[in-house]
Order: sequence, then structure tokens, then C-alpha cells
Amino acid sequence: MTADRLSQSWDRGKEFLGTRYAILGGAMAWLSEHNLVAAISEAGGFGVLASGNMSAESLRAEIRKVREKTPKPFGVNLIVLNPALPQLLKVVLEEQVSHCVLAGGFPDQDTMGQLKAAGIRVIPFAPSLALGKRLVSRGADALIIEGHEAGGHVGPVATGVLIQEILPHITEVPVFVAGGIANGAMVASMVAMGAAGCQLGTRFVCTEECVAHEKFKKAFLRAQARDAAVTVQFDPILPVIPVRALVNKGTEAFNQLQLQLVQEVKSGQKERKAALLELEHFWVGALRRAAIDGDVEQGSLMAGQSVGLVNNIQPVRQVVQELVAEVEARLANPSPGPG
Repeated sequence: MTADRLSQSWDRGKEFLGTRYAILGGAMAWLSEHNLVAAISEAGGFGVLASGNMSAESLRAEIRKVREKTPKPFGVNLIVLNPALPQLLKVVLEEQVSHCVLAGGFPDQDTMGQLKAAGIRVIPFAPSLALGKRLVSRGADALIIEGHEAGGHVGPVATGVLIQEILPHITEVPVFVAGGIANGAMVASMVAMGAAGCQLGTRFVCTEECVAHEKFKKAFLRAQARDAAVTVQFDPILPVIPVRALVNKGTEAFNQLQLQLVQEVKSGQKERKAALLELEHFWVGALRRAAIDGDVEQGSLMAGQSVGLVNNIQPVRQVVQELVAEVEARLANPSPGPG
């Protein structure tokens, strides 16, 4: 790809986000709060608040705290399957957030319509080309495609396959890539493939501004890529969304709970929806125990496979500068090749 085309992709992402760099922070429950979000945006990237575990008033307070720390653009992540979505959506609309990331399912037309009517840019996740096209036709302003290498709830397809499936065929809107990305060389490679930029989560956990417990961060620094494993679905009667995390006793507890709930659903003691919600509550609580309270044995250590590439704790600004230095070096001296 020529230098001009590389620059066009990167510039497209920056323009869409309103930022100096097309680097998004992944929305991580409990961790992507105002301190980390503001630090990423202040460093020239695009911070994203994770609303998943918040009440409506907590989200409003967090949005305002970010604005107290930085005038730079940032977004809010909403989980479309969250029972509290209507209340959280109302806060996003009232606070006039500039960008909204929709995750955890296929957003309905009403949710997207309300956001767009308010002038808020809508960024859903696209797990496949077909769904990506549907989202664009429904009015998505940009897309995020996230590979299986990511931490937390993950889809079934690797980043390297998703970018080949989606990037050449969805050009109407900017497409950002996530999953297994930890350095600027990888970001540059994604931009060279046509991405408008990249989203990183795991890399930002081990930063000074992240509120994660010291034990949580140290677990990341010790871990290798293979330690971040995906949970399995024991029975199709309970269609569990896989979660990638560092294996520990918390993983064993989840497996035991899943087996118990499978039996309860099969026996008619519990409805499938209620069982799935119980599993989701398990993860929310287990993640807090590890990330905030420091219980790295029984809590959930959600991490992407890029955790093996995270070797020290740095200020957010330094992380962003390192990422961007490699991207800009590639922009200045693109490798010869097709395109």
C-alpha cells in the first residue's frame, strides 16, 4: 500500500473520532472509568467509558468526571442486552456524548435511531461481514471488528480472518480493529489493510492511570499468551458466550456453576434466560473481585492473548506514544507491495 493510502486510512479514523491518533481504549468493566478514559483521550487517543456495571446516575457522574479531567473527545460503551439499557441510553442522550459504542449483541433500530437523532455517532461491533453490512444499512457511523484473541466476551473468529473478510468489503464507514493488538507495528499492519485505526484493552490495564489492583496488574505481567484461555460451552441448551481470561480457581468456579445451571435448565427448575443472566452476573462480580479487590485466585482475570506482550507498567501517554511512533514510522516508509 502506498504512503498516501496508508495516510488516508489513518486520517479517516482520526477525523471520525476527533482525535490526534486513531487509537481507542477498549471498554473494560470496572477499569474503563473516568481516570483511564480521560488519560487515553488526553494522550491523543480515544477513551471509552464502560457502562456495563453502572447505574444510570453512576454513568452520568463518570461522564462528567471525564469532562472535568479533559476537554478531548471520548465515548461511552453500552451493552445492548443490559436490562438497564433504556436508562443508560437516556443518560448518554441527555449528556450529549459525541460517540456511543454498542456492544454485546445486535442493536435494535430504535436504540440506533435515538442516538443518531441526537447527533451521536454510533459504533457497533460487527462479528461478520453480513452483520456488518446490516449495521451499516441501519445507520452505523463506524464499526469495530474484534477477533477471538481479545479478552472478556469474545467471538469465534480470529482477528486475521475477520480483517480479510470485512475490511475489503465495507468501505462506506470507518472500520476499527480489535483483538490481540499490543504494539504499533500491529496497528500499522491493520491500517495497511484498510482499518481506520485500532482498539486496545489489555495493553492499557498495565498503566499507571488504570485503577486495577496491583495484584491484578502483576498477574498480567507474569502471564504468557497461552495463559489467557477461553471458557467452553458444556451443553447447547445453555448457549454460553465464551470468555477469555487467565486460568485460575475463578475459572473452575465458573465451570462448576455452568454445569449446575445446565442441569437446572434441563430439569425445568430454571429458564434459560435466567440461567444466562446468572452466569453474566457471575462474571461481573468475579471481575470486580480480581480487578478492584485484588482476589486474583477466585476472581476473574479477563485478559486478551496480547497479555504475553505486556511487560511493564507505564503511563498511558507513554503507551500511546510508543504505539503511534511505530504507526508513523510505517506511514513515512511504507513497505513495497500490492495496492
